[in-house]
Amino acid sequence: MVDVNNIKNGMTLLIDGNIYQIVEFLHVKPGKGAAFMKTKMKNLRTGTTLERTFNTNVKFEEARIDRKTVQYLYEAGGTYYFMDVNTYEQYELNETQIGDNKDYLLENMNVEITMYGTELLGITLPEKVEYTIVECEPGLKDSTATAATKVAKTETGLSVRVPMFINEGDKVIITTYDGKYYGRG
Repeated sequence: MVDVNNIKNGMTLLIDGNIYQIVEFLHVKPGKGAAFMKTKMKNLRTGTTLERTFNTNVKFEEARIDRKTVQYLYEAGGTYYFMDVNTYEQYELNETQIGDNKDYLLENMNVEITMYGTELLGITLPEKVEYTIVECEPGLKDSTATAATKVAKTETGLSVRVPMFINEGDKVIITTYDGKYYGRG
């Protein structure tokens, strides 16, 4: 059991039968009245974020989350297939479990699968991924000194703003947590 005063960002807890990951927390000690804990939590089953306030005498059960590196194989009919490269065991996740991560998935990409016991919760992408630009306006020479950008499309269908000098066929690095251009590949 975890005392509410000992929670930390990233910790996973069982609350009311659901698995939550702590995104933010704030210990509030008002001048009058009892202290309390304000939290922002992400439901690992649904992906929704919720804010809750707890008294400081509350205890929660910690949820043991396992992570395993797997390789993304393919998608068929809204089901995404992954394989453990050591045991060759295959895992299936649906579109809801994948969420917006589907725009970042490339075949043969290594990702981390998140599990609670035998229940598959979702995936965690690498921080940065290299993609090929398949569609964009022609690049402008000598435009490296300006901050102007244009919209380009990657091979996964992800639309991203890139500098003006990027052309179709160029390799770019995109950060998966915010979907922004990081640099050339």
